Amino acid sequence: MATTVLLCALACSGPDGTTAPATGAPPAATGSPGAPGIGDPDFPSDGNGGYDVERYRLEIDYDPGSRHLSGVTVIEAKAAQALSRFNLDLSGFTVGRVAVNGGPAAFERSGHELTVIPSGPLPSGAAFTVEVAYAGEPEPVRDSSNLGTYGFIPTKDGAFVTCEPNGARTWFPGNDHPADKARYEFEITVPAGLTALANGEMTDRPRTTGGKTVYRWREDHPMVTYLATMTLGRFELREGTTASGIKNLAAVDPRFRDSLDDLHTLSGKITDYWATVFGPYPFSSTGGVVDDFSAGYALENQTKPMYGGFDPGEDIIAHELAHQWFGNSLSIRRWKDLWLNEGFATYAEWLWSEHEGDATAEEIFRRRYEAGPDAAIWKYAPGRARPDDLFNASVYTRGGMTLHALRQRIGDQVFFELLKTWTAEHKYGYVTTEDFTALAERLSGKQLDALFDAWLFQERKPATW
Repeated sequence: MATTVLLCALACSGPDGTTAPATGAPPAATGSPGAPGIGDPDFPSDGNGGYDVERYRLEIDYDPGSRHLSGVTVIEAKAAQALSRFNLDLSGFTVGRVAVNGGPAAFERSGHELTVIPSGPLPSGAAFTVEVAYAGEPEPVRDSSNLGTYGFIPTKDGAFVTCEPNGARTWFPGNDHPADKARYEFEITVPAGLTALANGEMTDRPRTTGGKTVYRWREDHPMVTYLATMTLGRFELREGTTASGIKNLAAVDPRFRDSLDDLHTLSGKITDYWATVFGPYPFSSTGGVVDDFSAGYALENQTKPMYGGFDPGEDIIAHELAHQWFGNSLSIRRWKDLWLNEGFATYAEWLWSEHEGDATAEEIFRRRYEAGPDAAIWKYAPGRARPDDLFNASVYTRGGMTLHALRQRIGDQVFFELLKTWTAEHKYGYVTTEDFTALAERLSGKQLDALFDAWLFQERKPATW
């Protein structure tokens, strides 16, 4: 059960948009403040500088009836510089208590920044913990562009939690940018009768007392914040393993019970096939979740892709499971390189179609290429994702076409060797477009600058490749 939030006389803060001055602030420290952003010029206020998170321990109690969430987040981190203060990302909520290394710390709120001021400076390289107790009604992000609604989204019987690109801050404080991966432990308390699903695997059986059930999950593989989830509600589950022995969990809202067996079977089948194409599956479990919330999208939450209010077809399942390699194990440091996630997952859809004896990747590529020179897809260069139009169709489709053009140029043997080498050399790490182009040239022995420039960076239809 989540620890009860205690109001602290040291400092208090109101919900998002208010600023609470720190009281009892320490004297001037020898360290310097961590940057309020992690350094992504397209999202300058996302994430934070000065430290690296190693683990999040989340204790959350949520009541769908009142939509009240109380939580305690413990962050294990390492100082990347001598720190006099540092920021966490948190939207809304009332913060009742902050502690650093077990001792009380002052704090300030401004927008979605929670500034933590320890009682003394943190030395560069030092491991430290910060604990934040908070409570309130979570509010998702509602974006007027192509992002839609994301983050912690309350539903009639629980919550649908899908956080890309920066919605983790709607339910826990953290370093909310993909450039800081960490491991996660979850303790989620919900009314009895509901199921709470999080990343990784359950560490023990759910425990029900006093009308509430506690679920504990743990993800021991590094994960970016936007992939974290605590989706909850009434679900029907099917558990088992894939043919290769990977744990496989499918969960569906009762409205979608007819899709449970197909989701479980296809998730296992596709996971195992991708392991033969992309290299060994990078995590300890696979599966998927269908909730009764019309999100209009799916998201590749690590180990548990989420499908918002629809029965997913094979192409969508293939896409989201390919992300477990491309986006989840291999993660981008800057959002401008998003095609490395979405272009690869889109091309995986075409590879699955080819594998199943339907349209070949070549046929799908040719159909897409038939778009006239004035088509919108050619006006958006996918190698530089735009912050105001992050999930443009070009990032997906033209990104996938880039991979097929590369496959044509270097041949199947080198291309599929490239995919496995790419996932192996950067497993659980970070990647850039420059990393990929350099590897493609190294393995193929070909000069590929013109190909990548035409497909990724020119705002016109490529004539040749």
